[in-house]
Amino acid sequence: MRKITLPLFLCVFAYTLQAQTYLHCGHLIDGKTDKVQKEMTVIIMGNKITDIKRGYIDPTEADATTIDLKDKTIMPGLMDMHVHIEGEYDANSYLSRFTLNDADRAFDAVGNAEVTLMCGFTTVRELGGSGVNIALRKAIASGDVPGPRIYTAGKSIAITGGHADPTNGYRKDLLVYPPGPNEGVADGADECRKAVRQRVKNGADLIKITATGGVLSVARDGHRPQFTEDEIKAIVSTAKDFGIKVAAHAHGDEGMQRAVRGGVASIEHGTMMSEETMALMKQYGTYYVPTITAGRAVADSAKVKGFYPEMVVPKALEIGPKIQGTFAKAYKKGVKIAFGTDAGVFKHGKNALEFVYMTEVGMSPMKAIQSATMAAADLLDVTDILGSIESGKLADIIAVGENPINNIETMLDVKFVMKDGVVYKNNK
Repeated sequence: MRKITLPLFLCVFAYTLQAQTYLHCGHLIDGKTDKVQKEMTVIIMGNKITDIKRGYIDPTEADATTIDLKDKTIMPGLMDMHVHIEGEYDANSYLSRFTLNDADRAFDAVGNAEVTLMCGFTTVRELGGSGVNIALRKAIASGDVPGPRIYTAGKSIAITGGHADPTNGYRKDLLVYPPGPNEGVADGADECRKAVRQRVKNGADLIKITATGGVLSVARDGHRPQFTEDEIKAIVSTAKDFGIKVAAHAHGDEGMQRAVRGGVASIEHGTMMSEETMALMKQYGTYYVPTITAGRAVADSAKVKGFYPEMVVPKALEIGPKIQGTFAKAYKKGVKIAFGTDAGVFKHGKNALEFVYMTEVGMSPMKAIQSATMAAADLLDVTDILGSIESGKLADIIAVGENPINNIETMLDVKFVMKDGVVYKNNK
């Protein structure tokens, strides 16, 4: 038997644990129960959790490794259900659409993925970009680059001129051809079905639609509905044929109701959600992914002259500040909540701010953590392998320096990150 205390690791370095690994955990949050357990040992073989035992158990195997986390709180790897990992908004973002190639975005995405993993998010749902996010998913899965496990929607689907129409704001002479289903722009049920099929052909794990207008697109509307209910039903039924779910960006209430009745799995942002819509979401079992951090970030950035185009500024100032209040009402009404931030709208690596904002308005720290563990795993349909520290599940485990039930801000400083049985970070 040998015991080691691991040194500080650079973000670009990871080592693979051989044989059995024993984690000695001062406090343990398992992701399922509301209890914080003390002095526990988590036993790992390869990339799987094999056992959880009370007390600090010493291994009997000669080649086993013990990692001392007795002064830390351990929990499942965190899961962010709404990120845009290919880039980050800044004052040059609208110009960069014309100056950056996919290769440039790929290099940015690799860095963003590593930052995301190092802040404790071992799984993310990528909700809209280019083919870069699909390639990045493959590179991470193969071990070529460090990053979170990615479930990606590929390119979002929009109506002509809608929030995810990639040509909004373009000069006419730059439109070599009008975008269609291949580019994620669809009008009418038949084109919607074709757009879904193209996303699946491209490698998407889920579908993302823009059910209403949005804040950051160069289009005047920020909240009105942008798909008919029949179009949404065509998208959902086609996705269901492939065994995948649909996420719906939505700020306005009417668009949300159409999306929920149409069968989407989650509503993203939900800014102007009414109590009627909350009741409808409970009836249909629809998840709400709030993205409070993004709402606050865009409102702040809109106050900086020149940061956004003039068309975007009033939308950001109107919609951004409202999300936190809507979240508070939805949570109290019993709507299912899954953690999501819209990282990329703000800096990657600051995802854990969402925990602070959720607890500011009434969610308990434990429920906030569960929204980023078992609730997120449920939304992804991966509760058999992720979301909790249980025997048989993948060894995605993180640690923070304090008990987050007493101080939620400790989530902003993750000390230990293990994903798939590999340790990527161990800070004292």
